Amino acid sequence: MLQPALPTFIAAHPRSILVELREAKGSTPREAGTFMLVATKVIWGTIGGGQFEYMAIDNARAMLAGGGEAVMDIPLGPEIGQCCGGHTRLAFQPLTPELAETLERRLRDEEHERPTVTLFGSGHVGQALARALAPLPFAVSVIETRAEALEDLPDDVEKHLTAMPEAFVDKIPAGGVAIILTHDHALDFLIAQRALARTDLAYVGMIGSRTKRATFANWLKREGCGDDMLPRLVLPIGGTTVRDKRPAVIAALVAAELLQTYAARQAQASKRQIPTA
Repeated sequence: MLQPALPTFIAAHPRSILVELREAKGSTPREAGTFMLVATKVIWGTIGGGQFEYMAIDNARAMLAGGGEAVMDIPLGPEIGQCCGGHTRLAFQPLTPELAETLERRLRDEEHERPTVTLFGSGHVGQALARALAPLPFAVSVIETRAEALEDLPDDVEKHLTAMPEAFVDKIPAGGVAIILTHDHALDFLIAQRALARTDLAYVGMIGSRTKRATFANWLKREGCGDDMLPRLVLPIGGTTVRDKRPAVIAALVAAELLQTYAARQAQASKRQIPTA
């Protein structure tokens, strides 16, 4: 079950405790600044799991009952059944309207910094991919020509109903992703051509086979497009190592592919920032 959006959780559980990882030294499950909310019977988010998180949840619920501690220093060693070897400091405070607004604003700011993934099409694979990407560090949008195909998508996914999905290609921010999964091959090709005409996208992918790739290559030639377009198209998406056509499996493979793409881009950016002698 997908976790609800933060405002939805807060509205349903206004009496909660904010648990924030204030310090993280050495090897720890999450970094400083990570937070979660703990209500009487449910939680939102995670600070890393394991016994360390169980201790935090118990303390937060003790605070809800009138006890608990405002700060906990927890070494992640054998004494608590974890072997990370790092050290953490957790801060606990009751949720207030002002604090809730701060948390929501923080997530909105982080959302603006996330890479944008635009899914063109919300069929079986599009739906599965939207669900797979929703909890990952991406801002996901789904573009569709069919209203019913936009139903049952995760709350955090932006939905756009349009008769001209190709027009949304121009709205993708630089460094973003276009993944093409419509129910119409001609529309797939039109969207892909427009996406590949841009050279500032991190990833342009299309669902299909090697045969579809060859057909698209011939179509590009007939349209008089440059030879530099096709090499930048990922088709099939998700790689060819695992041969499985189930939508959830394809979605998992594509999600991994996107994470690898952005990890490589971040590594390249870090290298560029290192001054040379």
